[in-house]
Amino acid sequence: MVAEHTERGSAHGSDRPSPEPAERERAANPTRSLASALALGHRWGRLDLLWRVLAAVGSGLAQLLALPPYGLWWLGPLSAALLVLAVAGARLRRAAWLGALSGATLMVPLVRWQDIFGVDVWLLIAGAETVYFLPMAMALGLAVRLPGWPLWTAALWVAQEAVRARWPLGGFPWGKLAFAQPDTPFVGYAALGSSALVTFAVALTGGLLLWSVLRFADAWRTGRGDRDDRNDQNDQNGAGTRSGGPLRTGWVPAVLGLAAGAAVVAGGTLAPAVGRPDVSHTVTVGMVQGNVPNVGEMSILGERMQVLDNHADGVHELADAVRSGEYPRPDMVLLPENASDIDPFRDPEAREIIDAAAADAGVPLLWGMSRFNDDGTRYVSSVVWDPGTGPGEVYDKRYLVPFGEYVPYRDFFTRFVARLQQVSSDAVPGTEPGALDVGGTAVATAICFDVAFDLPVRESVAAGGQIIVVPTNNANYNFTGQTNQQLAITQLRAVEHGRPAVVVSTSGVSAVVDPDGTLAYSSPEAEPDIHVAELEAMEGTTVATRLGAAPEALLSALGLGAAVAAVVLGRRRRA
Repeated sequence: MVAEHTERGSAHGSDRPSPEPAERERAANPTRSLASALALGHRWGRLDLLWRVLAAVGSGLAQLLALPPYGLWWLGPLSAALLVLAVAGARLRRAAWLGALSGATLMVPLVRWQDIFGVDVWLLIAGAETVYFLPMAMALGLAVRLPGWPLWTAALWVAQEAVRARWPLGGFPWGKLAFAQPDTPFVGYAALGSSALVTFAVALTGGLLLWSVLRFADAWRTGRGDRDDRNDQNDQNGAGTRSGGPLRTGWVPAVLGLAAGAAVVAGGTLAPAVGRPDVSHTVTVGMVQGNVPNVGEMSILGERMQVLDNHADGVHELADAVRSGEYPRPDMVLLPENASDIDPFRDPEAREIIDAAAADAGVPLLWGMSRFNDDGTRYVSSVVWDPGTGPGEVYDKRYLVPFGEYVPYRDFFTRFVARLQQVSSDAVPGTEPGALDVGGTAVATAICFDVAFDLPVRESVAAGGQIIVVPTNNANYNFTGQTNQQLAITQLRAVEHGRPAVVVSTSGVSAVVDPDGTLAYSSPEAEPDIHVAELEAMEGTTVATRLGAAPEALLSALGLGAAVAAVVLGRRRRA
């Protein structure tokens, strides 16, 4: 078409100059332009669909491998970049199913440990989590058409995770971009804006990386076209080839983009120093991982007395080790979630066992147990048990696992999935923050699933918690990667609130986490273990603790606003 137009102009004696060779090539091949690569209707050649599918699958796979137990954290930004690349220029319908493909690639293997409740439950949860990637991918495809798109696309990741962490049934935030960064430069942003700001920083770095790559490609192709033009001209004039300026100047934006991405990464290392809490005092904590029989089987609920005895024996073993000088005397002893599934407030034998363990330790215990109500429901609790006065302050788990600790719409679901009747009693969520006074130290308690959500730990720290304690029961999930995923989340919480964190598990991995997110100690998985650690109890709060959900809300609004703006501007252009 261009050649015909030029020839016709020449034949009629037109004074219009003919296009230069490089201009003709760029006009005939718009994929050489950064703008066209992101514009609606762009195609990556004849294999457009294949490249998009590969990018979408690569995005989900990169995010999966960035998360524990794989821990290739540097793939997190690449995941965000690849999803933008997959949907850029695509129609909304195509962007939606590409997002679904990316989400399924991530979620199906990520929550494979849910098959303890059945393959159907596992795939149902994975499918539900995948759904959130459809609207996000569509919004990414819109926002990438705007100037400054790395900012808006990063904010859309935050919006997707914010909704996923709240709805339905209280949400399921597993697999956030932030949770792949437990002890990396990115995790420092948690001290300023919780998991939302970490996710934003990771996705922004990926967006800047993609922006720079496209700019580099533009500069190289433009420079090559200019060199070809000059070579043609020099050949006609009998002159030699000389490199031109457009290539050099075209690379400047690309280099600036890479520098901006590097600055984002470096900024995470400085963030925790802003408003860092002060040390209040030193506290020595004992930890007991009692282990359970038949690890990885749901039948542990039928062997409740054995589980209780294992943990009581662990307390006695720790007390003996302290008396022998193997460990220093602790100020408290921490026990995991479900260390007693027998309610000691209703069962005299269970109470006697716990009383004896507390008396032998000689210090307050924080004991995980089930507390049953008269109507058959129960609380999943951590109870402060003093050696002299017995039970005291209580924290009740606030975020419960659907179909594990309770069955939503029980009459409906048990009609189709009979094995859900094995969850014989529904747990009831607590409502109060978990700041418990244990031996003179305020302990911010978050039980197991609680730690995946921003709210419970934040409110417990804001209520005065000086160290973070996460009692957990991962007995059903040993050697599936779930324990590693949960531990990584705890590492982020330690940085977020500027406090050491202790994970104490029935049989998973018990661990001590420093305020900078690094692991100071971890136990063997699925083995009995005792340990004593000296921690610094903190006072004061980080910026993230004080701001609460504000950064998440602001970034989510930014991303959604950009998507709306892209729709409005697109309609105006068409009009």
